[in-house]
Amino acid sequence: MVTDRTSPRRSVRILMGAALGAACFSFLSSAGDRPAMPAVTQPVMFNTPEADRILAALQVFPPDNPWNEDISKLPVLKNSEEMIATIGPQKRLAYNLDMAFVLVPGDQKCVEARILSYPGESDKGPYPIPDNAPVEGWPLDGRTLADAQSAMGNDDRHVIVVDPVNRMLYEFFVGRKAAAGWECACAAVFDLKSNKLRPDGWTSTDAAGLPIFPAIIRYDEVERGMVEHAMRFTVRHTRRAYVYPATHCASRNQDPNLPRMGERFRLRADFDITGFSPHAQAILKGLKKYGMFVADNGGDWRISVAPDQRIQGLGELRRVKGSDFEVVEPTGPDEGPRAR
Repeated sequence: MVTDRTSPRRSVRILMGAALGAACFSFLSSAGDRPAMPAVTQPVMFNTPEADRILAALQVFPPDNPWNEDISKLPVLKNSEEMIATIGPQKRLAYNLDMAFVLVPGDQKCVEARILSYPGESDKGPYPIPDNAPVEGWPLDGRTLADAQSAMGNDDRHVIVVDPVNRMLYEFFVGRKAAAGWECACAAVFDLKSNKLRPDGWTSTDAAGLPIFPAIIRYDEVERGMVEHAMRFTVRHTRRAYVYPATHCASRNQDPNLPRMGERFRLRADFDITGFSPHAQAILKGLKKYGMFVADNGGDWRISVAPDQRIQGLGELRRVKGSDFEVVEPTGPDEGPRAR
């Protein structure tokens, strides 16, 4: 017979330690406290354990920023049903495995990038783009990184560079590494320590003038059990209007039942997520608490996920329909958690 050699006093210490550990995990998850930032000495690709540790320590925008705002109790927009009807209540939630990114050290060498299409709405360089910066679509497109970087084409080709040490974000639309160096249609820089928006009327690498990186569904967060920020999605038809925190629109249509850029949707509280696998549940929990912003024109109900093959269960999201969402009354720059 095996006997328990643990003393009563040590048992109490173990139980207290376990309870404290569980409480600390709950605190870390809910209060947004984070571990210390690991040393970042070289560029780190998004789909690695090293990136997971860096991202767990990174505070993306202040806690009161719209991307981090709990919208689960906000009232429903009066024309929510009509708006969802314009997108497709029976259409299924879909996803794009599109937005790769790279994390760079705080002293990453900066380079110039030639702005081809929107120089008047681009932030000036130089920018800390590393040689191994991924381009949207890679690595799942099967190309080498060098081929993906230099390829010509009319696709969006987003390039996303994150400096977690200085908490700065650099995003590029139609990014391409040409023989003479990097070039892009638009360059947008965001200070992740601030709630500052793009200038009013300016686009970004998204039509809404919003950043992309804060919206990406990542492996480290689904593995922790919840996406703790708003997500981004696209719809085919939007209105010629935008709402905070968006700064730009991309439509000529004035129909008030079409969503504005920056319109915020959330998964209904009564939607049953118990039959979904853990990673899918993590996404759906986030959609209930933080929702998702209309960020660009594109396929209906399509959310952005990092092309990380460690993320499982994404196909289950097709069980979610447009009618399972509702549009919320937005909060302004001095409302919600930003009210003083």
